[in-house]
Amino acid sequence: MTDKSDTPKITQEMINLYDDYTHISLDRRAYMTKLTALVGSTAAAATVTDMIAGNKAHAQIVKFDDTRIKGQMVKYPVDGREMAGYLAVPANATGKLPTVIVIHENRGLTSHIQDVTRRMALEGFLAFGPDFLHPYGGAPSDEDKGRELHSKMDRPRAVADAVSTVKFLAAHASSNGKVGVTGFCWGGGMSNSLAIAAGGDLLAAAPYYGAVAAAADVPKIKARMMMHYAQNDDNINKGIPAYEAALKAAGTKYEIHTYEGTQHAFNNDGSAARYNKAAADLAWKRTVDMFKKELA
Repeated sequence: MTDKSDTPKITQEMINLYDDYTHISLDRRAYMTKLTALVGSTAAAATVTDMIAGNKAHAQIVKFDDTRIKGQMVKYPVDGREMAGYLAVPANATGKLPTVIVIHENRGLTSHIQDVTRRMALEGFLAFGPDFLHPYGGAPSDEDKGRELHSKMDRPRAVADAVSTVKFLAAHASSNGKVGVTGFCWGGGMSNSLAIAAGGDLLAAAPYYGAVAAAADVPKIKARMMMHYAQNDDNINKGIPAYEAALKAAGTKYEIHTYEGTQHAFNNDGSAARYNKAAADLAWKRTVDMFKKELA
């Protein structure tokens, strides 16, 4: 049995180091050197990293073979290219469904995001998790390699693929033609970008702790917006004031929710150091309620 007294206490400095590594530097050696100096040993640094990072073993709240949903990987054309993603619908669905895109973090379509897609399907939606790393060989099982691939991504192409995904889903036989999007971290930023690029084709967007859109582009947004932010997330939060001012000036329907005491990625229940169940549950309820209203 593990002695809880031996479990390292996660500090804000440790989380900031990890975020700098995973979102900016991508230099694992430098990160481990700094973290080891902070916590005292390479073993403790490895333990802390595991606690902050998402644990794949905890990423299956709705199992892939859950009989309440039907899920499958699908491929579809985008401007002469091919994209792929994970499609999930309620097993007992009748008629056409409101549709929600679930955009992954900066590791590709991981098991956690596939699980979130299944959760959205259980709420009564046609839920779709696109893999924006598919044009680069697909999301690898090694998340560090996934981050490396993301750093090489052609962002304008990814945004265009996201717009094509909206059109693909709006025309899907199981869709009622009304499409919304949610996304986490990189996917939150992509949700903001998609709201701009898709115009009136996207009806609702719920980005989680994502990079904000450029203020000059905000008037292009036609979707109902609901943004979820963590209290302790300075790198993302510094952009909120200008973004909110632009949303107000453009007359965009929006809500901004910041969750007290939370860290970036507070929705990821695989991360022992970040997950905040109360905040995650509240943000999820708000998101689902908005989609049910806007996409009906």
